[in-house]
Amino acid sequence: MTEALLSGTPTVKTERMGPVGRIRLDRPAKLNAVDLEMAEGIARVLEAWEEDPEITLLLLDSTSPRAFCSGGDLRALSDLIRVKGPEAGVRKITRVYGVMQQIAAYSKPIVSLLDGIAMGGGIGLGGHVPYRVVTERSVLAMPETGIGITPDAGGSWLLAQMPGLSGLRLALLGERMNGAQAVQNGFADYLLPSESLPDLVRQIVTQPVPDLLAALAQPVPLAPEPSLDACYNAPDLAQVLQNLEADGSEEARQDIEALSRLCPFSLQVTWAAWHRARTLETLDDTFAQETTLVGHLMHRPDFLEGVRAKLIDKDNAPRWQPGTLDAVNPDEVARCFQRL
Repeated sequence: MTEALLSGTPTVKTERMGPVGRIRLDRPAKLNAVDLEMAEGIARVLEAWEEDPEITLLLLDSTSPRAFCSGGDLRALSDLIRVKGPEAGVRKITRVYGVMQQIAAYSKPIVSLLDGIAMGGGIGLGGHVPYRVVTERSVLAMPETGIGITPDAGGSWLLAQMPGLSGLRLALLGERMNGAQAVQNGFADYLLPSESLPDLVRQIVTQPVPDLLAALAQPVPLAPEPSLDACYNAPDLAQVLQNLEADGSEEARQDIEALSRLCPFSLQVTWAAWHRARTLETLDDTFAQETTLVGHLMHRPDFLEGVRAKLIDKDNAPRWQPGTLDAVNPDEVARCFQRL
């Protein structure tokens, strides 16, 4: 039974399927980019179903196979900051983070279908629930250093849990993962063929979720040993670059090239944030750190410049301030960890 008005927004559809409450993101023209309207619509549904004894399980997915959620609506956020200032942007994104934490702490189990693109805010919506499903169409990433901020939406918690220094490398570079890699890296739990998703939706009403997912899931091999971990085992990013130069491999060369394109200040903040996240005890602690960092970074020019270069003018030629890693003031990086 469809409950069209429960969310209060056309971007969030809901459906009751027996004991399962289905929440569907429905903003396909924007690849389901999450804005405050969508987040608050999800929150209204969660609140309504929290006390509903007939709903025992939630299913969170998308109406489009192209994307679960491509991230935050960065163009709208940058427009807001240009008109009303960074404080308005910080207030809005903080509320969106709160809904992500509400999902993560929900009292009833949630299955998220991270089919298609799931990046940034998409990880925040679907990456912190008990059952996370990906397919061969899935593309996951935390690409924030390319737009002048730092991994957020709880993504730095997942990156910090990865073995060795592989999470640090992903945090810095924002590389994309396919479905199998997402399972290997702890961003998802089950890899299913996309053609099995209709069967999953149909059978989830009557079958125990762990048994159903185990029956439909494809095996995922263990992750290969990271080849560049030794390069990232360094006291700072300057030494990382020296290590990559000395390594001389094609993979190392590609990392050097990628790092040269990303926001220098964001890279330095992300370096410090990842190491601090390794010491944090809970997802909520990590959200608190991320919220503080993003609040500071939205007061800097790099965020608006990154969105301009990536999403508005699409020239992919951002003019970062400062333009190099060695020009970043470490005292300014340290201040980003102080609450606003």
